[in-house]
Amino acid sequence: MDIIVTECPRDAMQGISEFIPTEKKIAYLNKLLDVGFPVLDFGSFVSPKAIPQLADTAKVLEGLKLNDKTKLLAIVANERGCNDAVQHEEISFIGYPFSVSETFQKRNTNAGIEESLIRLEAIKTICDKHQKKLVVYLSMAFGNPYGDKWHPDIVTDWAFKLKDKMEIAYLAPSDTIGSADEASIKGLFTTMITELPTVEIGAHLHATPDDVVKKVAWAYEAGCRKFDGALKGYGGCPMAKDDLTGNMDTEKMLSYFDDLNLDLGLNKDALHEAALMTNEIF
Repeated sequence: MDIIVTECPRDAMQGISEFIPTEKKIAYLNKLLDVGFPVLDFGSFVSPKAIPQLADTAKVLEGLKLNDKTKLLAIVANERGCNDAVQHEEISFIGYPFSVSETFQKRNTNAGIEESLIRLEAIKTICDKHQKKLVVYLSMAFGNPYGDKWHPDIVTDWAFKLKDKMEIAYLAPSDTIGSADEASIKGLFTTMITELPTVEIGAHLHATPDDVVKKVAWAYEAGCRKFDGALKGYGGCPMAKDDLTGNMDTEKMLSYFDDLNLDLGLNKDALHEAALMTNEIF
């Protein structure tokens, strides 16, 4: 199975308070398209009040120079957002954050787990109707800071429910606050990959700079071949207790795969140019 790296500028940008001009976003995303990532998590169709930074996602999409190497992914939080997203033929994947933490689900989507489950069923129906692939992120899959009940079995139980109830084909356990360690990463990915062979399991991990390579290695050794990252590790969850905790640094992940002599077929010159652009974008 090939390594699939999803670059997540959406995740990197969404928490920045100062609005990044639409033209700058377009230029940056087009450079990332030049790199040839298999998937680009480029924007979201959520309330502008919730995430003002991404209010221009539809306008950004108009300026992208798409190619046959990279598929686009957009995040939604409810049916309205999904209905908006599926109108765009250029988008292949719709992402929805489904938290195993009741508190975080309410904070993130203004709905509890049960209501979120109903939303997810509706979103799946919309995606199927419009031939979009639905990616469900299992947020707080490695613990939460709220005291909500957590155990790896809770995460796997939800994975089985989503697969059996809705035929969800893409699941991404998410280390939302950077709390995952070797045992939890290897344990969860080994279990899900082994026991859900028809589901594509991806890793949306967060980490401090020193932990990136360790975390990608642990997931890879457990059989994971789909990884999310962001150049320079920008972004991450504001609920993380460590200010250094951000997205997995894409360059560090790619360096790890280079050391394994795995050729991902990316344009390294474009990657270098995109990395330089982060200084201006972020």
